[in-house]
Amino acid sequence: MIKWLKTLFSKIKIEDNTDKKPKVHEYKPNNIEKVSAKFLIVGLGNIGSEYVNTRHNIGFKIVDFLAKNEGITFETVKLGTLAEYKFKGRTFLLLKPNTFMNLSGKAVKYWMEKENIPLENILIITDDLNLSFGTIRIRKKGSDGGHNGLKSIHSLLNTTDYTRFRFGISDEFKKGKQVDYVLGNWDEDEKTKLPERLELASEIIKSFGTAGLENTMTTFNGK
Repeated sequence: MIKWLKTLFSKIKIEDNTDKKPKVHEYKPNNIEKVSAKFLIVGLGNIGSEYVNTRHNIGFKIVDFLAKNEGITFETVKLGTLAEYKFKGRTFLLLKPNTFMNLSGKAVKYWMEKENIPLENILIITDDLNLSFGTIRIRKKGSDGGHNGLKSIHSLLNTTDYTRFRFGISDEFKKGKQVDYVLGNWDEDEKTKLPERLELASEIIKSFGTAGLENTMTTFNGK
């Protein structure tokens, strides 16, 4: 009997796991949604040399200032001119529509869809009569405030939920002279103060893409 038991146990292999490391499942990310790092920055204005230095063209002037400072140039594209600016891993597409102000929405919609840019990554730069000269107001949505460029964008995108950066041009005009004032050139005092305001506007664009909308509003609104 004892001999038989010894034979039986000799056939059973007892595995010793004390020196073996447990197997660890290696997790490999798959199908992770990437956050868009591309932004469409639209400066509103009218094409033509007669409009270059007008108050209504502050959108053009701001993106022109940024492009010049960063050594990038605009190229003629469908519905406007476009410059590409790369900063801290982000790509900023600076757009100046050539549709004239009243049809700005056509250019915004086209380039938004062509470059697959989400609505929250769009920044529209425009003039505002209700703000004193150079005052900054950034909002993530709102009404068109009677601005024809914003009206066109609202109509074509069918939403008001996009970020707008309003630059104050004040309302220092006589009754019945609003159009002349908006389409008029900056006065000498405004010309003197513009460079500092344009520098600030450039920082706002960069902040929008890198720090986010909420931080940008907190930092720059009212300045």
